[in-house]
Amino acid sequence: MARRALREGLPGIVDVASAAGVSPATVSRYFNAPEKVKEATRNRIASAVSKLGYVPHAASALGPQASGTVGLIVPTIDNAIFAEMIQEFSITLFRHARTMLIAAHGYDLARESILTESLLQHRIDGIALIGLEHTEQTNLQLAKANIPAVMLWNYRNRQERPCIGIDNREAGRTAVQHLLEFGHRDILFLLAEPRANDRAADRRTGALAAMKAAGISVPPDQRIICPYEIQACKDIVIEALSRKPRPTAIFATNDVIAHGALFAALALGISVPNELSIIGIGDFGGSSSVEPGLTTLRVPACRIGRRAAEVLVEMITWPSATLERDHKYEVELVVRGSTGPPRMWQRK
Repeated sequence: MARRALREGLPGIVDVASAAGVSPATVSRYFNAPEKVKEATRNRIASAVSKLGYVPHAASALGPQASGTVGLIVPTIDNAIFAEMIQEFSITLFRHARTMLIAAHGYDLARESILTESLLQHRIDGIALIGLEHTEQTNLQLAKANIPAVMLWNYRNRQERPCIGIDNREAGRTAVQHLLEFGHRDILFLLAEPRANDRAADRRTGALAAMKAAGISVPPDQRIICPYEIQACKDIVIEALSRKPRPTAIFATNDVIAHGALFAALALGISVPNELSIIGIGDFGGSSSVEPGLTTLRVPACRIGRRAAEVLVEMITWPSATLERDHKYEVELVVRGSTGPPRMWQRK
């Protein structure tokens, strides 16, 4: 009786239909033949499903051979970079009566291949990977397994598999352009290791392209590789800022590195942005709370995670449906207190 009462208290297909302003038959068609439902209607139904927390009955939502499990491999779960995306990915899968197996490869693509093989042995129905570049072994494993796979966080046109993310070259270019528009020319580049990280490589490419377009060369000693660890970045930036002449601005390829730069400036008594401007990419937890607030490019992590889960569910449930599966999200410049124009006396 308690189980029946619990089930009766959950939203049903009629509730979804009412919230979306369609008939129950249209909702049923959305789950069973989505290509026959107009995109605008699909979006309304998806919104109603998400808002109500409707979960299709497992017996009808999953095929007889399905495990109901989806794999997700990320570079790290040791900081906030992917936390919001992972959370939304998991919640969205739950709403579709599915669960998640997660693994982290530590920015080692050879290890990613091993983890991919391990997840495939667990009979996952689909998998999501971060980035567009993977080892030949990983690509062969995915091709042999013949399961839906999506690539997240980075977006480029005409990829072999669906990709859902941002144009990271555009993000790097936009961040540096913001500093250039303030009048900065002497910019220190704090770069994440580009190996096994096509997102960092693309941001570096876009940032340097913005400098080249402005007729400014960036010497090698102004390009510093930094780890994803605030204290280590702080130590690196303290050493860099102790040299003369000092740069007027810092571009960091992610907010973790930018936070380290902010703390380094504080430790040295350098006023931000009066003596030093700092910009990052990500807008993750804490970037609006530091003092001054960090100017950054917002990566829509929650939307990437939600859309990734939805696309995988669509590919698993309706493999022959012709639905748009790539999605490029625009980056948003969030201007806070860490950037401003250079002062004439800064290089003394």
